[in-house]
Amino acid sequence: MPPAPTPRLSVPTPRLSAVVPCYNEESGVGELHRRLSAACAAAAPGSYEILYVNDGSRDGTLAALQAIAASDPAIAIVNLSRNHGHQLALTAGLSLAAGERIFVLDADLQDPPELLGEMMRLMDSGADVVYGQRRQRAGESAFKLTTAKAFYRLIDRLSSVKIPVDTGDYRLMSRRVLDAFLAMPEYHRFVRGMISYVGFRQVPLLYDRDQRYAGVTKYPLRKMLGFAVDAITGFSIVPLRLATWLGLATGALSLALILYTLLSWLSGHVVTGWSSLMAAMLLLGSVQLLILGILGEYVGRIFMQSKGRPLFLISEVIRATPAAALEAGATADLRTEKAELTSTG
Repeated sequence: MPPAPTPRLSVPTPRLSAVVPCYNEESGVGELHRRLSAACAAAAPGSYEILYVNDGSRDGTLAALQAIAASDPAIAIVNLSRNHGHQLALTAGLSLAAGERIFVLDADLQDPPELLGEMMRLMDSGADVVYGQRRQRAGESAFKLTTAKAFYRLIDRLSSVKIPVDTGDYRLMSRRVLDAFLAMPEYHRFVRGMISYVGFRQVPLLYDRDQRYAGVTKYPLRKMLGFAVDAITGFSIVPLRLATWLGLATGALSLALILYTLLSWLSGHVVTGWSSLMAAMLLLGSVQLLILGILGEYVGRIFMQSKGRPLFLISEVIRATPAAALEAGATADLRTEKAELTSTG
C-alpha cells in the first residue's frame, strides 16, 4: 500500500519549484542561489519557489541558507533531522514541492542552472521530463569517468526499464510525473531510475558538465559502490538469475569431477595430489558465497522495506517573511514551521 503523501507547504501553487539537496555546501550556496534564482526568475517570473534541503550538514550550510532566505520569500529551507543521504534528501524536497513543474539540481553547480529556460521550452513542446545528458565532464578523474561510464551502461543492460546513459538527477519534470514518483514507497532509492520507470514523454538535453564550484565530492568510492548496488538491485533481477546459472554451471562441473574420480578409481588409477581437490573446493566455496551475497542483498532490502519506517524525518521548514507582509512594512524575519509534515514512507 503506497504511503500517504506528505502535505505540501502552505503556499499558492507556483508555476515552478526548484529542489536542491545540500550537504556541507557552505562555501558554494551563495553563488548557487545567485545563479539559480536568476534562472528561476527568468523562466517563471514571480511564480517560483526554491526548496533547499539541508541534509544534516555539519558545517555552516544551514546558517548560510538562513542568511540568504531572510531576504528572499521565494526560498524555503527544509531542514532534515539528520543526514539521510542524497536520494532521500531529494525525495524530501520533492514531497514538499508545490509547483506545476519541478526543477532538480545538485548544489555543486556542476549542472548549470542557466539551462532551465531551454528545459522549460522543451516542456512547452509537450515533454513531461527533460533530463540533462552529459557530453563532457570537466574536472573528473580518469577513474571516475571510466567507472561512471561503465555503471550507466551496465544498469542500462541489466534493467528492464530504459534508463538513459550519462544522466544524473538534473532534470525538469511535470506535476503528473512527480505525483507518480511520490506514490512509489521503496526505501532504497535510485531516483533517476524511478523517474524513467514512470514513463510519459522524456527527452534529453545535451550539455557539458562543469567542475564543482566549491568543496569536495560527496560521493567517494564507498558511496558510489553502494549507490550502484541500490540501482542494480532496485531495477534488475539479473543478479539472481546469474546466481542460478552459476549454481547450474558449478553443479555440472562438480558432476564432471565426480565422474572423473569414479572412472579413475575403476581403472585403478589413484587421483594424485591435493591441487585438483583444493581447486574444486575453493571454486565451489567461492561460488556459494557469491550466491549467498547476492541473495543477502535482495533479502536485506526486503527486510528494510518491511519495517515500514519513514523514508526521512523533517525537523523544520524555514521561510522568510511573506512578500505581502514586507510590502505592508513588516520587518524581514525567518519563520519556522515545526511541520506536522515530518515524514513520509
